[in-house]
Amino acid sequence: MALAKSETGERVQWAAITGVIATVSVFAIAQGLSYPLLSFILQRQGVSPAVIGLSAAMTPIGFILSSPLIPGLARRFGAGRTALTCAVLSALVLALIGWTQDVYLWFPLRFLIGAVTNPLYVLSEIWVIALAPPSRRGRVMGIYSTIISAGFAAGPLCLLAVGTEGWPPFLVGIFAFLFCGGCLAVVVKRLPKVDEVGENVSVLGFMPLAWLLLSSVVVAAGFEQSVLALLPVYGTHYAIPEARMSALLSMMIAGNIAMQVPLGLLAERLTARLVRFGCVSVTILGCLLLPVLIETPLIWPCVFVWGAVSYGIYTMSIIELGERFSGSTLVAGNAAFSLMWGVGGIVVPPLTGSVMDVIGAAGLPATLGIICAALAVTTVFRRRIV
Repeated sequence: MALAKSETGERVQWAAITGVIATVSVFAIAQGLSYPLLSFILQRQGVSPAVIGLSAAMTPIGFILSSPLIPGLARRFGAGRTALTCAVLSALVLALIGWTQDVYLWFPLRFLIGAVTNPLYVLSEIWVIALAPPSRRGRVMGIYSTIISAGFAAGPLCLLAVGTEGWPPFLVGIFAFLFCGGCLAVVVKRLPKVDEVGENVSVLGFMPLAWLLLSSVVVAAGFEQSVLALLPVYGTHYAIPEARMSALLSMMIAGNIAMQVPLGLLAERLTARLVRFGCVSVTILGCLLLPVLIETPLIWPCVFVWGAVSYGIYTMSIIELGERFSGSTLVAGNAAFSLMWGVGGIVVPPLTGSVMDVIGAAGLPATLGIICAALAVTTVFRRRIV
């Protein structure tokens, strides 16, 4: 009888995990669709690239400024109610963006869509961490990371089917957010409580508890955004055609998607902390090999592995977060992760681009390599003093 009860509980747990991952995958498709869609529309309106870039930056700024509010919202209204409300608000704001079609109104609206989607993403990620059995947390978070990456990659592909003009692409995104809320509503009663009354850990209060993990998130975010934005610029130094550089970026994203589950399984056999250090070390090696291999066929497997391990830094950090924290502390920690992801994406690409302006194309691997090396040295130093 006890065994049957245990098996029933495990089935419920895996059903809840599946529901939450389905929720976040649809969310990722909607987010992945909106970025290129709005850029295409602004480009057709004759808006300058600088203004398009500033408009796109409103969403991560919304992530950053909303992150400290998430623990309080979860405690006051409940995590489930907060996430469901954010799903509906996300659909509403995207509808307003489609209705206005005005570059200046899009600035506050894109900020709002970042602010209202962030709690949905953060709380869903917390539920996956909390639901994952400790012995299988690596593979569960690997599957989660894989599906998130695939969802973001699938978003732009939706535009091939519906185009970028009129309401059809917006309706896909609006429906995706509403469907996301529907998936969540189905499983919300099975989700663990992560918003205990009595605990009051803020995002700022969490930071001293796991500053190295948060630094890893900054590095992972900064690396990803810098490579996506600046690798095509790097290729022009070697007179590499744009089509080939786009294909290299696709290969890098493929590595990200394909290798998170194997890395998660490896974390189960070793530890997330050790695998994270390995990912940082191999990322540094990729920075050293990039100028050597960029004009050779070996660049293809190189960027595949590079994409896998650079994002693996984040995946391992999430796994370790779930191992070390729970309850409201986990809510604050995941909100801090979201904040640091926004900081890394905003700070590191301009820094890398500035170094490239000064020393040329070598500034890309040099800057990213130095940042990763600083993280590796700090990890070793902290381990020794602990």
